[in-house]
Amino acid sequence: MNTRLISSFQMALVGAGLLAGGGAWAAEIPEMPAFGANARILFQGDSITDGNRGRSADPNHILGHGYCFIIAAQYGARFPERALTFMNRGVSGNTVSNLQARWQKDTLELKPDVLSILIGINDGSRVPLAQYEQVYDRLLTETKAAQPEVRFVLCEPFYLPRGGHREGDARDQDVKQRQAIVARLAEKHHAALVRFQHVFDEACLRAPAEYWIWDSVHPTYSGHQLMADEWVKTVSAFYK
Repeated sequence: MNTRLISSFQMALVGAGLLAGGGAWAAEIPEMPAFGANARILFQGDSITDGNRGRSADPNHILGHGYCFIIAAQYGARFPERALTFMNRGVSGNTVSNLQARWQKDTLELKPDVLSILIGINDGSRVPLAQYEQVYDRLLTETKAAQPEVRFVLCEPFYLPRGGHREGDARDQDVKQRQAIVARLAEKHHAALVRFQHVFDEACLRAPAEYWIWDSVHPTYSGHQLMADEWVKTVSAFYK
């Protein structure tokens, strides 16, 4: 085998940033000041966050197959020296009341430095709007009391009906009201607010709704990439 040829090829890849040490690929990932040395990043929510995650310590499955995994993979690879810990405690079917029931074990005891929450799509017929806001607010207040330096990332719930948004769609209207609540809570608690709805609405100009969210609620792999991109863009700009 021509080792000189291999060496030249490797150098070309390094120059293009396609091998470790090249750096060009990493330069495309925004710096993330919120992810300091030994930071613990926790994702909380429902099935969209759960992503069919494993319930064991198996690192191949522990983060699920969604936006959480994509974010963790990007930043874990870029900053190995920071020893970042990414955790996923999303549970399929959860509402904000379910979060409250497991908050001590699945959030407070994990002592997150960055806490990302996406909840609301399941609350519609189960948790009234006023209760949704009250419970959500209480969880944030309790977390701040237990972990004063925690950085919140509040993700708005979203909905993408296959036929497009229509007047009179009760679920669509409910989600919009919960989006407004999350925005108020983000302002109150000085949290980064990740607005997913407009990302998916704009993506529908490029491909049908079901390409991004197959059942109006759960994103496809392409949809999860959009979520990861928006999360990174928002959080990197908010926590500088």
